[in-house]
Amino acid sequence: MSLPRLHPRTIEAVKERADIVDVVGEHVVLKKKGREYVGICPFHDDKSPSMTVSPAKQFYYCFSCGAGGNAIKFLMEHQRQSFSDVVLELARKYQLPIETLDGPQQERLRKQLSRREQLHKVLTLAAGWFRSQLRSPAGAAALAYLRDGRGLSEATLEAFELGYAPEQWDGLLGHLQQVEGLGPELLEAAGLVVPRKGGDGFYDRFRHRVMVPIKDRQGRVIGFGGRSLDGGEPKYLNSPETELFEKGKHLFGLDKASTAIRKDDRAVVVEGYFDVIALHAAGITNAVAALGTALSSQQITQLCRCCESRRLILNFDSDGAGVRAAQRAIGEVEQLALQGQLELRVLHLPAGKDPDEFLKTQGAGDYRALLDQAPLWLDWQIEQVLEGRDLARPDQFQQAVSALVALLGKLPQSAVRSHYLQRVAERLSGGQARLAIQLEDDLRQQVKGQRWHGRSQKWEQPGEAGLRERAEAELLRLYLHCPSHRSAIRVELRQRELDDFALQPHRLLWAAISSLEEDNLGAGRLEAINRGKDPGLDLGDLDLPRLLADQLVVEQSALLGRLTPLLEPNELQRMALGQPLLQLRGAAAALERQKSLKRCRHLLDAWSSQRLETLERCISRLLEEERQEAQAAASGLAPISDMEVRIEALFAELNGDALRFQELYYNERKHLEHLDFQRRAAYGEVLAQPAA
Repeated sequence: MSLPRLHPRTIEAVKERADIVDVVGEHVVLKKKGREYVGICPFHDDKSPSMTVSPAKQFYYCFSCGAGGNAIKFLMEHQRQSFSDVVLELARKYQLPIETLDGPQQERLRKQLSRREQLHKVLTLAAGWFRSQLRSPAGAAALAYLRDGRGLSEATLEAFELGYAPEQWDGLLGHLQQVEGLGPELLEAAGLVVPRKGGDGFYDRFRHRVMVPIKDRQGRVIGFGGRSLDGGEPKYLNSPETELFEKGKHLFGLDKASTAIRKDDRAVVVEGYFDVIALHAAGITNAVAALGTALSSQQITQLCRCCESRRLILNFDSDGAGVRAAQRAIGEVEQLALQGQLELRVLHLPAGKDPDEFLKTQGAGDYRALLDQAPLWLDWQIEQVLEGRDLARPDQFQQAVSALVALLGKLPQSAVRSHYLQRVAERLSGGQARLAIQLEDDLRQQVKGQRWHGRSQKWEQPGEAGLRERAEAELLRLYLHCPSHRSAIRVELRQRELDDFALQPHRLLWAAISSLEEDNLGAGRLEAINRGKDPGLDLGDLDLPRLLADQLVVEQSALLGRLTPLLEPNELQRMALGQPLLQLRGAAAALERQKSLKRCRHLLDAWSSQRLETLERCISRLLEEERQEAQAAASGLAPISDMEVRIEALFAELNGDALRFQELYYNERKHLEHLDFQRRAAYGEVLAQPAA
């Protein structure tokens, strides 16, 4: 519909009610600094907090790019929305009356708002019916499961309004239609029923499951999570995305936890509903959970708004899936943590237990003690790198060093980096003090030259970003539309260390691809395919373009538009897929060449910045040492041949850094020539193919 002409009273009411800290804080992690707040500006590539938000002036301003204005201006710029859209969104959020200057528009707007109210009503009625079913004879097994199996008290059952969906195809549907007079289309929009394949009616989405209502921060029911009681799959079933329920924007339990998070000044993030429920029942009421997805930046921002010190503790399961979930969550906030904008810790409970199991055996006191001792995210990641590696084996030692250098290279040059270099060197040395000193120096040099990984934008030249985008797009297009070559593409990306795509849309697409493939093949098999230890023939069985399009429509519709050319290539792009393995080598070599070029620039700069010690100074220093030795030993000078050897050794020692950078630069240039040969050979052969 056309945008309504809003009445000035509505506009003024929104301006008066919308708090600048509240609005900006939903999109930017803000940290209190005196009377104001500071944060990373979202309107330019901000490396350190340059945006200031003033509660007194109700104004934001970035001292780097000049962006500034009130709460409405911020949302208009950040969300790319019109003035009317932003005012309407804020009016709905704060539940303010909305008036327009046009009668028909006012009526259409009233109906639109009424629909959202109807959805809230439907979900509230459903929650009440589920609760009543839990207390009915049909819900006896579910109630026993909650009381005996989970050990939940009546107070906890009531506090979280737990219920039961009976083992019927239309129990909820029939009740809401017959008793409440609600139509099935409205129930479908609320995510409660599913249309039959034949198109002749609907059936209940949730059947024979313990039901957990999911609420927004205002305490309104927006969806449900259902736990299977008979071992049926999936074990946990969430409501689908609806007008009210967006998984990446909400946190289970935040409506009950926000006060405790502010009081304790930290938030605990766990994986499951029953972990949250068990923690709250044990008196640890600052716990929340993500809703079946990796923790998103929006969810993290919500948590940061609740605690002034921005302290988050991730307590995910200790299995492979839990570790990957923790790593993904860390990836969302890594830059903020590195910049000191928040304090992130990771707790893995002993013996692989989840919080619910741990509380049953150990109790709340021990859990709180472990929370207080939870390591910082970087300490946890270091332990993950070292875990299970036999450092006595050269290959595993080298793998550990490479991973640790990449990890420590993210730290800014500071006392913190020095602290971690020393700690890591001590761990790698196995307690040998002299070896630890040498390792610390070696690690420092590698991190300093780091990164020789070639990802830093500092060494990028104009035009290279476009080349990288095209090469990444070509690799992804090959993967999506040449299914028989997917395992070969995975091996190539892993061997060349190219599976961490630089562009965010490409990175998100690759993560979605990997998630779908993990669901079908398992994480272990997918990793074996990456390493070339599994042929991965069944990777080609997945219709990835269709599956990804369906997933992105539901979860990230804005991203779908950006990725449509990859999911649905045009005729010319399809013709270009005729020689997939040659194109793979060419595109991969082009990407690796970019990284190699940046490494060359970095090494050349590092090499040229070194101060070379002259041979004359080396000779002078050695002569002085000889005089001191002669005086002490009352003996003559060393033979000239020995002196020449010592001069050469001292020259190499004093100029070690410069010589090391020189050697690395030479090797990188040789590697660059090899990549150029690969690229020319691949693209030359493709171009030489006759037209179809």
